[in-house]
Amino acid sequence: MTSRPWAVWAAFLLVHAGVAAAGWLLPSQPMGDVVLVYQPWSQAALDGDAIVGITESWVYPQLALLPMLAAHLPALPFIPLLGAPGAYLVGWALLVTACDALGLVVLLRGGGSGRRSAAWFWVAAMLLLGPIAMYRIDAITVPLALAGGLWLVSHPRLGAAALAVGAWIKIWPGALLVAAIAAGRRGLQLAVTAVAVSAAIAAALLTLGAGERLLGFITAQTGRGLQIEAVAATPFLWAAVAGEARIEYSFDILTFQIEATGAAAVAAATTPAMVVAVIGILALGALRARRGAAWPRLLPPLALALIAALIVTNRVGSPQFTTWLIAPAMLWIVFDRQRAHTATALVLLLCALTFCIYPLTYDGLLAAHPVPVLLLSVRNAMLVVTLIVAVRAVLQTPTARR
Repeated sequence: MTSRPWAVWAAFLLVHAGVAAAGWLLPSQPMGDVVLVYQPWSQAALDGDAIVGITESWVYPQLALLPMLAAHLPALPFIPLLGAPGAYLVGWALLVTACDALGLVVLLRGGGSGRRSAAWFWVAAMLLLGPIAMYRIDAITVPLALAGGLWLVSHPRLGAAALAVGAWIKIWPGALLVAAIAAGRRGLQLAVTAVAVSAAIAAALLTLGAGERLLGFITAQTGRGLQIEAVAATPFLWAAVAGEARIEYSFDILTFQIEATGAAAVAAATTPAMVVAVIGILALGALRARRGAAWPRLLPPLALALIAALIVTNRVGSPQFTTWLIAPAMLWIVFDRQRAHTATALVLLLCALTFCIYPLTYDGLLAAHPVPVLLLSVRNAMLVVTLIVAVRAVLQTPTARR
């Protein structure tokens, strides 16, 4: 593996360009959410109409609207050539590339082979995951979570602030922050910083008129059905293959869900299952920290275990959730590379499997064809394996007593 920074940067930019272009060319419109959902939401706010999360309920935290608005700026020069929708797609791709570039600067600034290996891992993960790695709001949070995780070591308040902001864009970076607190290094300082940042954001949103919609992105999730990509939906997909269940589109939350006997009960059970899993993993991490586990060696597997648990126990299983695994995997490479091999290989495999499902065979999945259902079943099984591997790594983190 080359150690030259220019080679990393060249591969990084080439992969971004290729993945961005693939979003226009591959089936199932992998860039569709950007132009069909993000652009109308942000355009309405710019036009003085409804502001999602403020004047009407929204499935995302309110700060997710900021990058959607920001994408209009780099899109402006392309409007005469591509029209508003095409220009906005280019603007979004440029915005994501710029954010990722800033994340790469933070990653490579410390030097060392571990950081360069993490950079190459990021390039490989994006290439394997394809357009979904760029054309979703989750893409904005990956470099933010990466930078925040790295700053937890050298600038803990800045790291906690970055992760708190990330959680107000998409909830998952908060898992990395909670893992850092449970791991025991400057936990009170991190918690106070995160609470202060969140309080400031909440106060600003309330001033703008969010009111009872302030936490709507949490309450909106509890009414959702069982999405077809969710791990818990796997048996129902095979029932759909046999003609004993249906796949239907929900216009309320813009996603495909399972309609079958028992699906609603399984969906309802995912929430308590998630709570139990998260509390159990955090307790395990805190126990290892009390026994003297080194913070840099404990944080990455603990964060990966938490995030994997959020995916495995989720009633939603959107393909972009795979991007959540990239940042903790990179932190694992940076902080404890020798123990990271199995987990990072699993994350790369999950990226490749997700790409094979969405967008390559997604139409077949919606029609309940056996091959894409099998691919999704394998992907979901590997998510469970990743969770087990991460939890096992937490249990095996060396302690002072050992």
